[in-house]
Amino acid sequence: MWATKKLVLLTSTAVAASLAASAAVAGGFALREQSAYYQGTSFAGNGTSSDSISSMFWNPATITAAKDKINFEAHNTFIIPRSEITGTNVVPNSLTTPTGLISTTFNTGDIGQDAFVPSSYTSYNFNDKVFLGVGINGAFGLATKPKDTNWTGAGYNRSSKIFSLNVNPVASYKINEMWSVGVGAQIQYADIRLTNASASPTIPGASLIPGQQLDGDGTGFGVTAGVSFRPTAKTEIGIGYRSAIFTDIDGTIVAPSPTNPFVSQTLGVKTVLSTPDMITVSAKQSITDDIRVLGTFEWTNWSRLKQPRLESTATGATVTTLPFNYDDGFFVALGGEYDFNDKLTLRAGAAYEWSPIDTEIRSARLPDNDRLWLSAGASYTYNKHVSFDVGYTHIFGADTDLNLTPGHQDYSASKGSLTGSVDSAVDILTASLRVKF
Repeated sequence: MWATKKLVLLTSTAVAASLAASAAVAGGFALREQSAYYQGTSFAGNGTSSDSISSMFWNPATITAAKDKINFEAHNTFIIPRSEITGTNVVPNSLTTPTGLISTTFNTGDIGQDAFVPSSYTSYNFNDKVFLGVGINGAFGLATKPKDTNWTGAGYNRSSKIFSLNVNPVASYKINEMWSVGVGAQIQYADIRLTNASASPTIPGASLIPGQQLDGDGTGFGVTAGVSFRPTAKTEIGIGYRSAIFTDIDGTIVAPSPTNPFVSQTLGVKTVLSTPDMITVSAKQSITDDIRVLGTFEWTNWSRLKQPRLESTATGATVTTLPFNYDDGFFVALGGEYDFNDKLTLRAGAAYEWSPIDTEIRSARLPDNDRLWLSAGASYTYNKHVSFDVGYTHIFGADTDLNLTPGHQDYSASKGSLTGSVDSAVDILTASLRVKF
């Protein structure tokens, strides 16, 4: 009976997760929004144990604190990003015999795409030492699209989308009341679509040349691991690790033919896309029976991405590259919880994130920068089996410049220089249902 119920829960959650849209609101194109519970603290303490088993995403050892035999959680996040680029595009006045320059000012409108990002977690206490669990998430995602796909900078971005679905089975062992350890596997599916014009539409005649489009998908594998240390009854330290995942992407690229630029050709291509490994260090300290202070430090190895080569599936020759060349990303958060009464817990937190993207490599596809998080949330216990969580975050983006000029890794003479500024902010609304048996 219980096995059937668990299978139904896992299956329904997988279907829900597969419907997720993508809107990157962590450094690079990562999605940190994997828990309504921890959204309320800006993810401070997310690698320590709590009433929510969603902490297994960052540290699989934490599920050993689950007191009930079976736990199931469905977390739902609605992301409302706003990102607008204003500036100037300077291009040659001809594709063949340029005799001057055309300067065009632009405003992309909001290129961010609203997104619904679900995640789910299930745990099973096999006995008082061994705990099993599975998380289903969209850990990475990106969706940007200017309102006018023929804007003057369309050579650098018409639309961009990265979607992922990650299944993470884990097993954890409670050594004693002080130490717990956990390990897990990651199976991740990724889908990519990137489109752009072959040259700036502002150049006379450029609209007659077919655009470029990359489509591809594939599956990769990785691991997770973690340890939870409770030196006292009021103190917990958690360290979690999510490995890089190297995904074999197979797909196609559509681009103008080298023999006739007014006719498009389609080539089969392949590449290996790596998502970064991540280390999370969290701490939780009970000040009183009702008040807890939480903190988190996170390092993400974005510099691993470098510059993947797209190779022809027919000849193995390099067709083009995807120039990421990110730096590493860092995130710190501090928050607190207050048990207002036996049923209601209030929480709040703030965080600062150092983006892996700076002006030297910032693109029109992902004009990311450092950001400040402010969050609040609450949990309500309906009865001994059912609880609810809600959370809200507002993210303030730092002042951001865009400078695609000669020397920039994305610069192309036929697309021109693209300079300007980016105004960005994000609102995030989350809610979850937690069920225990």
